[in-house]
Amino acid sequence: QVRLVESGGGRVQFGGSLRLSCVASGFTFSRFTMNWYRQTSGKERELVAGITWPGGRINYAESVKGRFLVSRDNSMNTLYLQMNSLRPADTGVYYCGACRAHYGLLPWGQGTQVTVSS
Repeated sequence: QVRLVESGGGRVQFGGSLRLSCVASGFTFSRFTMNWYRQTSGKERELVAGITWPGGRINYAESVKGRFLVSRDNSMNTLYLQMNSLRPADTGVYYCGACRAHYGLLPWGQGTQVTVSS
């Protein structure tokens, strides 16, 4: 059974930092592209950052470049997102997503709420 469990969210002030984690189970984590997405009220879920498989290419949305750092530990089946210099616009529910050709996008986890106050 595929499971993605996000944690690490919370409430911080403008300029603060948080580190999100996503623990995966039920599939071969090391052989999937792993991404972080966020969803704010009334908007579509957007891709924030990710690490591809194969290749290990790292991608960021323009809005988070230079502030967020995505990483993965395949031995721990865990994806991380270090978020620095947080802004109110970063507020939302953050989800990790796993995808791979022929498998598509695996089921979402419950997400973790990030709230940045000005």
